[in-house]
Amino acid sequence: MTAGPPDPHAPIEPPPTSWEFPPATAADRDGIVGVGADLAPGTILHAYREGLFPMPVGRGGRLGWWSPEPRGVLPLDGVRVSRSLRRSLRRFEVRVDTAFDDVVRACADPSRSGGWIDAEIIAAYRRLHDLRWVHSVEAWTPEGTLAGGLYGVAIGGFFAGESMFHTRTDASKVALVGLVDRLVGVGVRLFDVQWLTPHLASLGAVAIPRRTYLDRLAQALSVPTRPWWVPAAGG
Repeated sequence: MTAGPPDPHAPIEPPPTSWEFPPATAADRDGIVGVGADLAPGTILHAYREGLFPMPVGRGGRLGWWSPEPRGVLPLDGVRVSRSLRRSLRRFEVRVDTAFDDVVRACADPSRSGGWIDAEIIAAYRRLHDLRWVHSVEAWTPEGTLAGGLYGVAIGGFFAGESMFHTRTDASKVALVGLVDRLVGVGVRLFDVQWLTPHLASLGAVAIPRRTYLDRLAQALSVPTRPWWVPAAGG
């Protein structure tokens, strides 16, 4: 039996990184495992597979690799949809990967409190988007205006949400609910939100111990990738 043609929508594996990271369990009290390295696609993917993610240490600081304790995750069967959010779901159309650059630029708006997404981060995740590892999920108005969205990393049965934004009430939440529906449909097991914030907690996110997270990550990475970002036939 011969193998079929490769899936044109599947992610493309980049060259492996030349960097070695300390284990996620070696993080300091702030959750930093190390500082430095680079943002090549292979480096970033290797980090996520090890339970780490990149973020500058302080605004404009050196590149850090993080493994928080505890870790924020969003249970895919525990998303809270309030009555008002349920009404908002009918006001927007959810799309995937139709405005990636616009979503990332909005998330990177320097006027936002706690902004950390700089030009180097934007370029790095754009490269991963081109390789189909990073995706945007967007909420659009009936008039065709981008009203909110998020972007994140998808590896097998794992998704790591990186940042979200909105310009209209509930638009980012609508994008999140739309994303969860898609992830559940393809068997994704772990939705990483990094840190638990009051906003994410209101949507059902919880904090779990680092070791529990790493166990769940290993299980999620063993799941074959099913490209949920590809529109359904006829859709």
